[in-house]
This record gives sequence, C-alpha cells and structure tokens, in this order.
Amino acid sequence: MEWIKNLYKQVLEGYSISKEEAYKLMDYDVEVLRNYAKSIREQLCGNTFDLCSIINGKSGACSENCKYCAQSAHYNTQVETYPLLDGEIFVKDAKLYEAEGVLRYSIVTSGKRLSKKEVEDVAKIYKRMSEEGEIKLCASHGLLDEEDFTKLKEAGVVRYHNNLETSRNYFASICTTHTYEDKIKTIKAAQKVGLEVCSGGLFGLGETMEDRIDMAFELREMGVTSIPVNVLVPIPGTPMEKVVPITEEEVLKSIAIYRFIHPTAFIRLAGGRMYLTDNGRLAFEGGANATITGNLLTTCGNTIQDDLKMLKTLGFEVRLSE
Repeated sequence: MEWIKNLYKQVLEGYSISKEEAYKLMDYDVEVLRNYAKSIREQLCGNTFDLCSIINGKSGACSENCKYCAQSAHYNTQVETYPLLDGEIFVKDAKLYEAEGVLRYSIVTSGKRLSKKEVEDVAKIYKRMSEEGEIKLCASHGLLDEEDFTKLKEAGVVRYHNNLETSRNYFASICTTHTYEDKIKTIKAAQKVGLEVCSGGLFGLGETMEDRIDMAFELREMGVTSIPVNVLVPIPGTPMEKVVPITEEEVLKSIAIYRFIHPTAFIRLAGGRMYLTDNGRLAFEGGANATITGNLLTTCGNTIQDDLKMLKTLGFEVRLSE
C-alpha cells in the first residue's frame, strides 16, 4: 500500500505516471483505487462538473464496419435511417438544453465523414446556434480535415469529438474500414486550427485492461482533456450482439486508473450508463467528473433533472471550468 500512496502524492505534485506504473495499478483492489481517484479529482479538479448533451443529427447507413455500431450499413439492425436533419430542429433543441442547465451541445452524424456540402450546411446551423444562444458548441462528424475544421471553428464550434475507441493494437479487431492513424490525424487536424478535442473509448469490446491503459496514454500524448467513457451496449444485429457486458467493478477500476493517468481531465460517462449503479453514481464518486445527459444516439440516457439532483447530492457544481 505504501507504493500507491507515494504514487498518489507524486500525482498531486504534478507527476505524470508511466505506463508501467499504470499497469501496476491494475493489481490493486477497486475500492482502494476509487478512494485515491476521488481524492485526486477533489484536489486537482475541485467540484466542477461538466454536463453535455448530443443529438443524432444524421442516422444510419454508415459505410464503416465498426462491430459494435447500430448505424453501420454492414449489419442488419433496427436503427432509424435519415439524412441531416433540418437546422431548425438543432437550434430549438440547443435552446431547450441550455434552458435546463446543460453546458455543451453537439450534433453527431453517422458516416465516415460529412461531405463538403454537408460541412457547409452544418456550419450554417452552428453559426445560427452560436448567434442565438450561449451554450458551448461541440461537433462530431467523422474524419474531417483541416479545411472542414476551420469552417466549423469560424461558425462557433469550440470542441470536436472523435473517439479512439480502444488501443492501437486492438483497433483492427473492431474496425477495418478506417485506421487508428486516420483517427489520430483527424484529432491533430482539429487541434491545429484551435479546436479543443473530446476523445475516449468504448469499454467491453473484448479488449484488455492494458488496451484501455494504452489508449489513455495515446490521449495524454495528444493533450486531450475531455475523455468520454462508454460501456458497450450489445446491439441486436451487430457482431457484438451476444457479448456479455463487462462488470461494473471493471468499469470503476478503469475509470480510477484513468484518473491517475489524467489527473486534471474531465472523465466523462457516456453510453452504457444504465449498466452502472444509479446511472453512474459510484463512478462519479470514484474519479469521473463529467457526463452526457439526456437522450444519447441509439440508446436511452438519463434525464437532465435526474442527473442534476444526483450531482448536487454528491457535492458537484455544474459549471464551465475556469
């Protein structure tokens, strides 16, 4: 126990742990890890909590073969398919979320990437949302390039989302129609034009804890400070429909180790929260300090008011970080 206590103290003093040290944390009991992770979060992040919401702005018919995804055209799922929604829907939706206390709002679209024409169209929508509201605007439109990101930034977008999903070594086991390097290139292009980046992964794909840790270090190397943690929801019709969900203990342990690796980041619960106690209460008590609220993409999320009540009881304050 002396080793982890010393590591914890070093982290508080600004030390960046090594991958070998992160692997060693795997040997510790989940409750020990959660207690240290909570303390790191409290001392280095305070009680600030980041709350965001998303809308499925374009659904289904995706050319990519990600094995977990309901929106892939490669699989026979029951997901609804539709093109980019009318701009009025997004503007109204963003205003409703802002009125309920949500800090960030993102349009998420299916497909490898939006076309150049679609980027132009969605930029006009972001521009209007930026002019008519105060909510921070995020975007998730696949593997865009620097030119696209410049247009989004000029329209008022401040953050771009592109999940790595898993480790570099395991990625080809879940997707072969694009590469890990494609994702890295996208993230770096967004950062180059001045956009913040939100990037994390999906736990329960058959990856190891080492894979999750490897991904965390990729994110740290790129300076990513908003890290979504999704838990696989097996979708009927996908190759992963019969996968047994990982245990809550494994999720909590992963999040706690992530807090050691990313002591000042926003570790954000996303898809699969329904598998966790009280929609994530134990995770918030063990290192996480952000979440997606409201409706998710193809699975049901927790309500905003439910989340706000829970966060208040945990001592969090929903506000933008300074």
